[in-house]
Amino acid sequence: MHFPSPNLFEEHSVLFRKIGNLADQNNLEVYLIGGFVRDIFLQRESKDIDIVVIGKGIEFAKIVANALHDVKLSYFENFGTAQILYKDLIIEFVGARRESYNRDSRKPLVEDGSLKDDQERRDLTINAMGIALNANNFGTLIDPFNGTEDLENQIIRTPLDPDKTFSDDPLRMMRAIRFASQLGFKIHEATFEGIERNKNRIEIVSQERITDELNKIILSPVPSIGFEYLFDTGLLQLIFPEMTKLFGVETINGLSHKDNFYHTLQVLDNLAMLTDDLWLRWAAILHDIAKPATKRFEPGTGWTFHGHEDRGSKMVKPIFKKLKLPLNEKMKFVEKLVLLHLRPIVLSSEKVTDSAVRRLMMEVGEDIDALMLLCKSDITSKNEKKVERIKKNFELVEEKIKSVGERDYLRNWQPPVSGIDILDNFEIINKQDIGTLKASVKQAILDGQVEDNFDAAMHYLRGLASTLGISEKPAQTT
Repeated sequence: MHFPSPNLFEEHSVLFRKIGNLADQNNLEVYLIGGFVRDIFLQRESKDIDIVVIGKGIEFAKIVANALHDVKLSYFENFGTAQILYKDLIIEFVGARRESYNRDSRKPLVEDGSLKDDQERRDLTINAMGIALNANNFGTLIDPFNGTEDLENQIIRTPLDPDKTFSDDPLRMMRAIRFASQLGFKIHEATFEGIERNKNRIEIVSQERITDELNKIILSPVPSIGFEYLFDTGLLQLIFPEMTKLFGVETINGLSHKDNFYHTLQVLDNLAMLTDDLWLRWAAILHDIAKPATKRFEPGTGWTFHGHEDRGSKMVKPIFKKLKLPLNEKMKFVEKLVLLHLRPIVLSSEKVTDSAVRRLMMEVGEDIDALMLLCKSDITSKNEKKVERIKKNFELVEEKIKSVGERDYLRNWQPPVSGIDILDNFEIINKQDIGTLKASVKQAILDGQVEDNFDAAMHYLRGLASTLGISEKPAQTT
């Protein structure tokens, strides 16, 4: 078999020959299998090498580790697998096996098997190819399900009947869609129908596994490919029903709103061209998540979604909790961006003042660049002239943010007067007055009414304190 050149197999051929020779010395058959073989044909970089052994995978891994020297070996008796960290490679060894499944569990009953058995248990034809490493057939491709042909035709297909493949391990449905999204491939009709028929089997899969695959779809080059397959097969309704509620268009008196499901996918794809930040992409997915709950038709106005940004921000935590996503600063980042995603767009439709930009920058803080990327991606319309007009106005907001930021260093800005300064200079009886005074001087500086220095801020506070009936402390003498 002639592989594309240059390729991963040639790059690591010395290592593979050494593993093959060790197998020959121990009367074992060994094969490269799975994703590494697929990536040889796709000419993609890969550091994960899977090797199937016709025999005991762990025992052979120990032999290889001993021969390679200076490697880290880990093995997992319960799973019959071992892993070697060698230079920048992760090499995993497993014995060829045959699997059978109980309908209520993803955990298979495992028996020793042949290479054919091992290839049949794989999820997709493009992940079921093997390459022999023994000396007598070194470099021979074993491709019983025409994986190379599916790669050439850009098709995602199961090696066996899709009902068996997906019923045995329902996570394979998510994996099929994930690979379609990552590679830009089409799912074979029979495989697609198999996902439709078996979608409810996803209920036996742990949420962590489902979310891991979902995140990989989100991080793919064109995430909408995966989400459209999830939606069209019915899986999305089961794993993320809040998103499916965005689907559809309602018309009253000839007035329609946009389909917020496909709008969200377009925003996500737009953002995917600008960043590979997973949490920023989650913000794109959730930025309009509350539109179904806030949708109203107002005569004379049309469709409105008032407050969807505030309500959507409050929906982030329960969605993250259900999907077993982290409930930490990453979640708070998504909450903030969902809450504020309309602000730059609103600014772009008004006269952009320094004070309005300052307020936005203070509220968003160090996440201002992320917010602007999200908002830029959110400019979508079938009316190209409208898009161009909004983009042009949006560029003015970006320029103003840059100029104000450079001028005022607002990303790290704090008012020049602290709460302690206020306590030292005024007779404070009600501690709430400290917050009132500090907030007032801060806003006055942001609005450009007061210069950003201590003396100007104190002069402003003396006047404000007097109107509020707060006395100034007498000057200290020494």
